[in-house]
Amino acid sequence: MSGHSKWSKIKRKKGSADAARGRLFSKLIKAITIAARHGGGDPDSNARLRTAVDEAKSNNMPWDNIERAIKRGTGEIDGQALEEVTYEAYGPGGVAILIEIVTDNRNRATSEIRHVLSRLNGSLGTSGSVAWQFNAQGIISVDAKKYDEDTIIAYALEGGATDVKTEDETYQIITAPDAFSKVKEVLQNNKIEMLSGEVTKIPQNTIPLTDKEAEKMLKLYEALDTLDDVQHVYANFDISEEVMEKISSEAG
Repeated sequence: MSGHSKWSKIKRKKGSADAARGRLFSKLIKAITIAARHGGGDPDSNARLRTAVDEAKSNNMPWDNIERAIKRGTGEIDGQALEEVTYEAYGPGGVAILIEIVTDNRNRATSEIRHVLSRLNGSLGTSGSVAWQFNAQGIISVDAKKYDEDTIIAYALEGGATDVKTEDETYQIITAPDAFSKVKEVLQNNKIEMLSGEVTKIPQNTIPLTDKEAEKMLKLYEALDTLDDVQHVYANFDISEEVMEKISSEAG
């Protein structure tokens, strides 16, 4: 199973179950603030902001919180100075890792990431050592049991999608980052319910992990993902269903 697919499943299962609501809202607020700063406060003309707002709404964030985050980004109200930083790292088995953060204190964020990596069998890489292995893509998931494949393909093409794949009883609609919002809009206008949607980083190649390496990698991922400043973690690995079942049985 590919790295992106596995990471998405882990995040869906663990994120809603044990990530603190306050930490989740903090990450969403930072994403909205940064998007508004770079592209303005109108979601209709700022695709990145529209995506961030949609994610916040899907997690039941109150509109007052969303509005304040937008105003902080546009400078209408005071707020902490935030900056985006991407760290490149290596994990168990030589896995390449991209760590995207939004922080008000780069020194603190760097120290925390270094500590997690050194404690859990990882290491920080140099600039450019990892990023080239990932491509940005939009991915939208739709329940394959609810909709006809030809219908989904037609709407996806209308919005400018590059591909539609079937995986685990879902249609995975693949888009370029700049076409992501348009494809979502077409699906919404045609009353198509989306299971999930995000602009993410997909590895060009993946590294298969043994059960021990996989277990270490999952622990490293979880520790990085729960850091307050971390927005996204991407990694180029592959874990088979057999290995995942073994890890789950041992954990249970």
